[in-house]
Amino acid sequence: MKNLGDMMKQVQQMQSKMADMQSKLEEQIVTGSSGGGLVTVDLNGKGTMKGIVIDPSLLVADEKEIVEDLIIAAHSDARGKVDKMMADQMKEVTGGISLPPGFQMPGM
Repeated sequence: MKNLGDMMKQVQQMQSKMADMQSKLEEQIVTGSSGGGLVTVDLNGKGTMKGIVIDPSLLVADEKEIVEDLIIAAHSDARGKVDKMMADQMKEVTGGISLPPGFQMPGM
């Protein structure tokens, strides 16, 4: 039973590290951009949008659809960076142990 006790201790440590990681993710900001920097979107590590900047040159009635597309592209860029950041931090927490496909951290 010693192995089971050690395994449970490791699981508890991993859960604690995951909770710490989730707190840190909320504080980290990732910026995505599009249109050569004409639109930037800031997301926290959990994917919540925290800010957006649109270059004033785009704020013309005829550019509405372009601005909308650039916002979507900037958000997608930032989201990709958030996903990579989460994966990197998850590797640190799990010590490189592969988790089952589709595994979601609690609270994500």
